[in-house]
Amino acid sequence: MKLANQSTVAGFVLLGLSEQPKLEKMFFVLILLTYLVILLGNGVLIVVTILDSRLHTPMYFFLGNLSFLDICYTTSSIPLVLDGFLTPRKTISFSACAIQMFLSFAMGATECVLLGMMAFDRYVAICNPLRYPVVMRKAVYVPMAASSWLAGGANSLVQISLAVQLPFCGDNVINHFTCEILAVLKLACADISINVVSMGVANVIFLGVPVLFIFVSYIFILTTILRIPSVEGRKKAFSTCSAHLTVVVIFYGTILFMYGKPKSKDPLGADKQDLADKLIPLFYGVLTPVLNPIIYSLRNKDVKVTVKNLVNQKCFPK
Repeated sequence: MKLANQSTVAGFVLLGLSEQPKLEKMFFVLILLTYLVILLGNGVLIVVTILDSRLHTPMYFFLGNLSFLDICYTTSSIPLVLDGFLTPRKTISFSACAIQMFLSFAMGATECVLLGMMAFDRYVAICNPLRYPVVMRKAVYVPMAASSWLAGGANSLVQISLAVQLPFCGDNVINHFTCEILAVLKLACADISINVVSMGVANVIFLGVPVLFIFVSYIFILTTILRIPSVEGRKKAFSTCSAHLTVVVIFYGTILFMYGKPKSKDPLGADKQDLADKLIPLFYGVLTPVLNPIIYSLRNKDVKVTVKNLVNQKCFPK
């Protein structure tokens, strides 16, 4: 990425919670503990899916990718957030800001595509179980996962390349914890209509299309499950996709809540609204990564058995 036009602004100041110093220590501890849980939970899932040969299947391969993605996504921003809690009016260079925006944007777009790929995997497993080994062979599911990462990275490269070419010649204070792209664009002293259109198109491709694909996939999945004659058979079939469906609902539900909530029209509540606008994206960024390993562990018998065996081997070796 060519970092053009940044000569007028050497860096940015991240405001964070500097105007609410009493909250900084509390949120520092809360976010730090959450981040450690994310690293531990997703790290365990990655290790489990690698070590247990029984889990070398497309579903667990995608799950391992999702766990690695969640670690990368949170690591691209949470350390910066924690540092900001300890350093009032944290400064960040233009280049570091661009890199942080690229990583966060890339991971978010990749997760949207990856959840769609996982929905296709569940569709084939339930609706076409006899063809599943052929359709979801290694030569297919590995490129599927790789394309998710490439698509997310390419989209981020386009968006951030457009952003860093804007002139930033005025205020350099970002009213956020990190270099959130919308907060950065507000500081540009030029027309950002191209950026807005580009991000709108990207949202349709990386949010709208995967949501539609997942919705259609689950219509076929639920239709197939309801045709199973036995209650036990229906429960078993639904249990294979319930974890993924739960993650999808939480992931897209928090996005809808974050961007669909009404803005306060009360001028006296402007400060509270401003604080909420910063905290909601922060907790959205850690909610799904911390819940993913919990959901897949609680709802997946194979993962629970493997984790239990690994713990017993480490704690009670023969």
